[in-house]
Amino acid sequence: MEPGQVTGVYGEVSRFPAPVSAHVREEQRPELRTYTVTAEWSQSDLVRGSRLRYSQQWTLITDGNDHKSIRTVLPPAPCVPVSGEVLSGLSPIQGLRAVIRETSGHQLLEIWDRHGLSKCLNLTALNKHGRVYDDAQFGCLSWSECENKLLYVAEKIKNTSIETHDGESACRKDRSVYCEDWGESLTNKSVPVICVVNLQSGSVSVLQGVPRDVSPGQALWAPGSLSVFLVGWYHEPFRLGLRFCSNRRSALFKLDLGGNCECLSGDNLSVSCPRLSPDGSTLIYLQGRVFGPHNQCLSLQQLDLRSGRTSTLLDVVNTPQPGEFAGVYEALPPCCWSADGQRVVFSSARRNWKDLFMVDRRSNKVTSLSDSLCDLPAYGSWKLLTVQKDLMVVCCSSPNTPPTLRVGFLPSAGEAVTWQTLQQPMMTFDFHWTVLDVTPPPEEDNTHYSGLDFGAVLVKPFRPPNEAEIPLVVFIHGGPHSQFPAEWNCTTAGLAKLGFAVLMVNYRGSTGFGQDSILSLIGQIGSQDVKDVQTAVLTALQRDIALDPGRLAVIGGSHGGFLSCHLVGQYPEFYRACAARNPVINAATLLGTSDIVDWRYTSVGFQYSYDQIPTAEALAAMLEKSPITHAAQIKAPVLLMLGARDRRVSPHQGLELYKALKSRASPVRLLWFPEDGHSLSRVDTQADCFLNTVLWLHQHL
Repeated sequence: MEPGQVTGVYGEVSRFPAPVSAHVREEQRPELRTYTVTAEWSQSDLVRGSRLRYSQQWTLITDGNDHKSIRTVLPPAPCVPVSGEVLSGLSPIQGLRAVIRETSGHQLLEIWDRHGLSKCLNLTALNKHGRVYDDAQFGCLSWSECENKLLYVAEKIKNTSIETHDGESACRKDRSVYCEDWGESLTNKSVPVICVVNLQSGSVSVLQGVPRDVSPGQALWAPGSLSVFLVGWYHEPFRLGLRFCSNRRSALFKLDLGGNCECLSGDNLSVSCPRLSPDGSTLIYLQGRVFGPHNQCLSLQQLDLRSGRTSTLLDVVNTPQPGEFAGVYEALPPCCWSADGQRVVFSSARRNWKDLFMVDRRSNKVTSLSDSLCDLPAYGSWKLLTVQKDLMVVCCSSPNTPPTLRVGFLPSAGEAVTWQTLQQPMMTFDFHWTVLDVTPPPEEDNTHYSGLDFGAVLVKPFRPPNEAEIPLVVFIHGGPHSQFPAEWNCTTAGLAKLGFAVLMVNYRGSTGFGQDSILSLIGQIGSQDVKDVQTAVLTALQRDIALDPGRLAVIGGSHGGFLSCHLVGQYPEFYRACAARNPVINAATLLGTSDIVDWRYTSVGFQYSYDQIPTAEALAAMLEKSPITHAAQIKAPVLLMLGARDRRVSPHQGLELYKALKSRASPVRLLWFPEDGHSLSRVDTQADCFLNTVLWLHQHL
C-alpha cells in the first residue's frame, strides 16, 4: 500500500461537509407560507490545512391548506463562505444578522440588514474586555427582544493602571503571578464576564453583580430584556478542566442590569443549557451530579418563572428498557421548543445510535421522531440542529452515508414525521454496517450493577464471494463516558475504503445505556472495559466468518488509547498491531499533570475532594489499573501519536510507554505534534495520523 493511495482515500472521505448549526425564518404571504432554512457547514480543506465554514439557504413552500405539509423545495442558494466569523446570530423579528469577526488581530461586531452592513464596532479598540469567547462551554450571542441590545461572554480585561502603596505598578508586580484557566481546549480562558452592547449608542458595558467565586457563561436574555439568565461555574478553591465534563459544580443565576444576582437552582449540582420557552414562561435546563463520572445521564428540569417552582421533566434513566428512551447525555440545541411551548425536542445517545426525541410537558411522555427503530434504518445518527416554527432541521448520517440535511414538522399526536431531504450527500459508500448487542459472560457480570449488556458497530468493506478474509481493526472510543454511534466517521470510512473491517465498541460505561452502565465502570477501569472490548471482538469473529481472526489490530485515543495498550499487553498473542493517540499509560504519574485530577481518583474507585493529598493506597490502585504494568508482555508493534499541548493527558504518558518498549527492543514509533492538544484535531494532524496509522496496520497485519 503506497502513501499516495492512503492520502488519496483520506482526501476522499474527509472532504464531506457537515452542518453545524441552522436557523429557520417563516414568512406569511397571500395563499402560501414560506420557510427559509439557513444552515452553516464545516468542511476540511487539506490544501489549506484548515476547516472552512460556509452557509447555504433553502426556501420551502408549504401547502396552502396545510402549512405543515411541504409542497416545494426550491433549489438552494449558492454557498457563502463565513470563515473569519467567531460568532453569529439572527435576530428573531427583523432577521438582522450579528457577526463577531476576527480580522488583523481585532475583533469586530458587525450588524447586517437587508441593505448591507448597518453597524460595525471594533470591540478590541473599545478596550472594555478581552477576547470574546466562542467555545461551546461559555460562549453565546443573544439578541434582546427589542433587538437593540446584544449579549455575549468575553475574558475580563486585566487592570493595568493600579498603583501599589509604594508607587510600584501592580501590573509589574504581578506580571508573573500564575493565572488559572479552564483546562484542555480552554487555555487562556480564565475570568469570563457578561457583556452587553447597546446598538443605538454603540456602547459596550460589562455586567456587574456576578458572585466573585463564579465564572459566568451560556447567557441569554430574560423576558423584558432587563435581566439575563446565565450558568455560573464555581471556580474556588481552583478550576478543574471543563471540556467533556458535565460534573462541574455550577448553578443557574438571574442577573439584572443593575447588578442584583439571584441563584435559581439548588446547591452542589451541575447545570447547563438554559433554554427559554417561546412565551417566556418557562426555563428548562440540564442538571447532573458533581464529581463522580466525568460525563453522565442528566435530568431535564423546568423552572416556572411565574411561580418560581422547579420540577423534573425528564429524570435520570438508570436502566433503560429495550428499545426505549435511555436518558439525556448531550447538550440541548439553542432552539429546542415547539411553538406552543408544550414540547421539547433534543438528540441523545440510545445504545449504539444517536436518536431524536420529543418530550411532551403535559404527559412527560418521550417519543422517538426518527426512523432508527425500523428494521432497516437508513441513518444511525439523528442530530437536531434547531426547531423553530415547529420545523425541525436535523443532520443525519450513518457509517456509509456522509452527513445529510433533513427537515420535518413536529407531528400531531399519534402521527409520524414526514421527513424531507434538503441536501443529499455527494455520494454514499458500499460498506456494510450492522449493530451488535453483546452480553458479558457470567463471570464478567458486575455484581453491583448486574445484568448490563453493551454493544458495537461493525463496518465492513464490500467483499465479493470467495475472496480472502478481511483484517479487523478494533476502534475504541475515549471518554470513557462517551459513545460511538452508527454515524459517519472519517477514520472508519477511510479504513473500510482501504479494505479493513472496523469494529467500534461501546463497552459498559459508554453513554446511551443508562446511568447504571456508566457507574459500573467506576473502580473497574483496566479490567471490566478491557474484557468488554475483548468479548465484543470474539462475538464479532464468531458471528461473521468473513473476518480474519489472524489479522487483528486495535486503535483508539485517550481512554481508547488506554484500552488499546491494555489489550496488547493483556492479550499479547491476540493482536498484531496497535495505534494509540494521547493514551493514558500510567494513571499514577498522570495525577499531578492532568486538568481533571478528580477523574483520576474517581476512575479507580476513590472519592475526590479538593483538598485531596495523594496516598500510597491511591497511587498503588492507579498504577495497578494502568497499561504500563503490562508493558513487558507487549509483543505487537505500537504506534503512538502525541499532542505536545495536551492538558488532559500529558504527552509524557505516551513517552513513558515509548521508553519502556524501546528498552526491550519492541517495535514502537512515536509521532509528536507540537501545536496540537488532546483531541489531535488540527486538519493536518488528522491527515498525518490517518496516513501513519494505515501504513502501520498494513505493515504489521
